[in-house]
Amino acid sequence: MFARIRRLLRQFFTRSRTINNEPLNKVSLIVIILIDIFILINVFTGLDDISRWYLSPSQAYPCYFEWDNYRTQTDKDKNYEIIKSLLTDTNTAPPFQRNYQQIQEGHLGKVSELCLNYAGYKDKIYTSENRQTVTIIDQKQANISKLEQANRNIRAQYDSTLLEKLAGQPRSESINQVGAEKAKQTLEQNTNSISTLVREISNLKNQLLAKPESVNFINFLQDEGKFSPVEKGYQQASFWYPSIQFAFQSIFLLPLILVALSVHRFAGARGYGLISLISWHLLVIFFIPLILKIFEFLQVGALFQFLFDVISAIFGGLLFLISYIYILLIPLIGFGLIKFFQKVIFNPKVQAANRVQKSRCIKCAKKIRHSDSHCSHCGFHQYTECSNCHNFTYKHLPYCRECGSAQNSRNYEV
Repeated sequence: MFARIRRLLRQFFTRSRTINNEPLNKVSLIVIILIDIFILINVFTGLDDISRWYLSPSQAYPCYFEWDNYRTQTDKDKNYEIIKSLLTDTNTAPPFQRNYQQIQEGHLGKVSELCLNYAGYKDKIYTSENRQTVTIIDQKQANISKLEQANRNIRAQYDSTLLEKLAGQPRSESINQVGAEKAKQTLEQNTNSISTLVREISNLKNQLLAKPESVNFINFLQDEGKFSPVEKGYQQASFWYPSIQFAFQSIFLLPLILVALSVHRFAGARGYGLISLISWHLLVIFFIPLILKIFEFLQVGALFQFLFDVISAIFGGLLFLISYIYILLIPLIGFGLIKFFQKVIFNPKVQAANRVQKSRCIKCAKKIRHSDSHCSHCGFHQYTECSNCHNFTYKHLPYCRECGSAQNSRNYEV
């Protein structure tokens, strides 16, 4: 097994740096590597672009997180907080409904109709008067914070001020800003001001929440029946989105792989060494991101989520069992891929049959004569001994050309 792996690796590197069985010079090899890097970067860029073509769950349901955050909050002031957040959010700007509609432009998928309605309610609330109200509330809250800080400073100095007074120390020699009598008076004034500001803030909040657009918005948020489809749709979209991304990325890569493979086979059959080399490099480059995306899909795709849900339901917190399943599953998938490429894509029997019909070397596909037992280009021996009649027959072909008997599987090995 290890000998075969070494042989395959040796063949891979030989094919990657030779033209017509002649090694590339260093400059040409550097040029090929630079081309590989450039194409690989563009392939990953294309994969990233096409993966964003379909709307993500957060794009298809842009209102979900705001609603879910509102639903899970226990703060009694949460109605005001959500209105304040949409009036002071600098990341998005009205009209919100138009912004939601623009998300789906140039993409596959649609934004939830309920989220569009949600954005319509937000647009009605986003008025200059309401924003001014929130600004005034914030200013008053800032004043309260300043007064509370002043009170803390005064209280911190109050004890030492009393000691100075009891000791008969002159006021001019005191290290504190105010005397004991003045400190008490200032504390009372600040406390009264804080109480007044709190009442004013409460009145402004009530006025803002009592407006028709605010009432309609809050009632809409509190309607669990309307948002249940949004929650269900978001969860389903989150489940399938990695699979959809992988499907689009495969659609992007598979045509490139098929074209590169076709060009490589055509160039090899015609003896176009440079084209064969470049197409081989392209084929390897296109397979690299495909393999990476397959493993990425297995980690976050529908299969992973399915296993996660099943194990969570059956074994509870024993989620480490997923790792055991993957340790067994990934080698099986890899074995299947190897079998697929060996039997379908790079099947030596199919390649040998085509090359024998065209009088070409079974290994390198260069033109040779029917009477040649060895390839004059690569030195490969074209024949093997028949297990029945012991005459020479072509390697990798299933039947003897002399007696027609079936050949052993060893004759198919590369």
